[in-house]
Amino acid sequence: MKTAALTTSAVAALAAAVAVRRYARQAGGPGSDTSAAPVPPPLPPGRVLNLPGRGEVFVRDCGSTRASPAVLLLHGWTASGDINFFPAYAQLAESYRVIALDLRGHGRGMRSTEPFTLEDCADDAAALLGLLGTGRVIVVGYSMGGPVGMLLARRHPERVAALVMQATALEWHRTARERAVWRMLPVFDLGVRFGAGAAMTQWLLRRAVEEAPELDARRPWLAAEFRRATARDLVSAGRALSRYDALPWAGQLNLPAAMLVTTRDHLVRPAKQRELAKALRASVLEIDADHDLPLVNGGEYARLTRIAVDQVAAAAGLAASG
Repeated sequence: MKTAALTTSAVAALAAAVAVRRYARQAGGPGSDTSAAPVPPPLPPGRVLNLPGRGEVFVRDCGSTRASPAVLLLHGWTASGDINFFPAYAQLAESYRVIALDLRGHGRGMRSTEPFTLEDCADDAAALLGLLGTGRVIVVGYSMGGPVGMLLARRHPERVAALVMQATALEWHRTARERAVWRMLPVFDLGVRFGAGAAMTQWLLRRAVEEAPELDARRPWLAAEFRRATARDLVSAGRALSRYDALPWAGQLNLPAAMLVTTRDHLVRPAKQRELAKALRASVLEIDADHDLPLVNGGEYARLTRIAVDQVAAAAGLAASG
């Protein structure tokens, strides 16, 4: 398995959990140190906002606030807005207002005593857009961010003008293999709670650097970002993903849509991605990449994301500012 487990698919962390002991043994050795001071890549300003009646969210908001339309970036499971989208912020901000939040239980996102639900994440996003006065936005959803974005469009249609789905699917429980993977959630929980999570992170980051050596300088920052989430929050989010099913209603959204398919994806199979594209009647962009595309080929990921956003903006009759 490649560095795909670093990013945002449900199967990612679970597949890693199955091999916790092996990863822990391999985590040592040259190049595995993530203890240095974390130096982030260039990032837009961030701030904490209070969503009345819901809680506080960490938000990055860049580009012109007068730019129309705004783009809302929704990250995937185990990640944060920055891990998922740091390569794309600047290119999108050239022409759009770009908003990224850390979802519940991830990154700097709000914590709750209630079980994680994708619906709550969608409602958080709707409340944030109302607070910021964005009008209707283009939603970019990577992996788990896809379901959150689709639920946002379904539950709050007045907030969404178009969708860009990336490396995501309509559901993750149809096959026996997928259902078996979800049953490993307790193993994942115990592994992280008893210290294997740090070893897994080191091993996975080392594999990422092997594929993209330029990430080596970012390794301490990436490790620190991944450590923001707790096992409890990730397991709760995984359970929500295991129950998600947009098959009955995705085709009713009737929004301009684009789909970025990662054709070597070990975690969200390309066939499942294309099934979603068909349901949404989306234009399709493809790239020969695994699920870790934003990390190991950030430049190409940013370029394709910009193309997809421009396509749906034009289809929705929304003019970018530049």
